[in-house]
Amino acid sequence: MDCLFCKIAAHSIPSAILYEDDQVCAFKDIDPQAPTHFLVVPKAHIQSVDEITSQNSGVIAHIYEVIAMLCKEQGLTGGYRVVTNCGADGGQTVGHLHFHVLGGRSLAWPPG
Repeated sequence: MDCLFCKIAAHSIPSAILYEDDQVCAFKDIDPQAPTHFLVVPKAHIQSVDEITSQNSGVIAHIYEVIAMLCKEQGLTGGYRVVTNCGADGGQTVGHLHFHVLGGRSLAWPPG
């Protein structure tokens, strides 16, 4: 498979890994948009939110558990944002479900 995030999770492409287990991999974003900016991806290839089913949705709950743990470790006591883009019109640029976690500063809404 020619998927960037599958390759990162498989350690075929170097990355600043923050956490991994048998289900997920979390790593620093290469173009951070906040002082803290990392991604959490399922190791199993799921294209986007559109492909979440009752058979694979358990990993989504696990991703949010990992996000909460990492945000505590990163000292994000004032809050943070979790963003998932879906499809080209939604801004998804890598065809693998991923969750951006941004924090370390006050975040405006709408993002821009």
